[in-house]
Amino acid sequence: MTMNYKIRQETANDYDEIYNLIKTAFETAKVKDGDEQDFAVNLRNSSNYIPELALVAEIDKKLIGHIMFTKTYVECNDGDKYEGLLIAPVSVLLEYRDKGVGSSLIRKGFDIAKKLGYKAVFLVGNPAYYHRFGFRSSASFGIKYIHDIPEQFVMAYELEPDCLTDVYGTIDCQ
Repeated sequence: MTMNYKIRQETANDYDEIYNLIKTAFETAKVKDGDEQDFAVNLRNSSNYIPELALVAEIDKKLIGHIMFTKTYVECNDGDKYEGLLIAPVSVLLEYRDKGVGSSLIRKGFDIAKKLGYKAVFLVGNPAYYHRFGFRSSASFGIKYIHDIPEQFVMAYELEPDCLTDVYGTIDCQ
């Protein structure tokens, strides 16, 4: 069954619906903190917010999915900062999961990010899901997470091949 949904940039008129979508989506998520919706609001209100990379999926004016890419930084061992993107959170309502909505949001975000000149994406998530997009442990690139989370859950993806070859340091993903 093919669903007719469209992906577009979020608008201020969507914020309340996005908040509820994220909250509802994470009620049935396998891994959750319970405050993902507030985390998204905090990211949107930060200087790291990139409006072009905050996307929604909708059917008949109903939001069914959301993704946000925001700026994040690797604190490099040499004292420099490497700018990349953080994906957080990816939300799809339960009845629309396993239908390609989340994948479409991620791929659309990748396309926009490349056009905007970003080279790498980071996230904390389920390796079984994100490996299909080419994500792998950020530690395998020499980038460690500063919090106490097993390293397999902190991942990186190179939008530009080999862009992380000489990047070593730590990342926060907060």
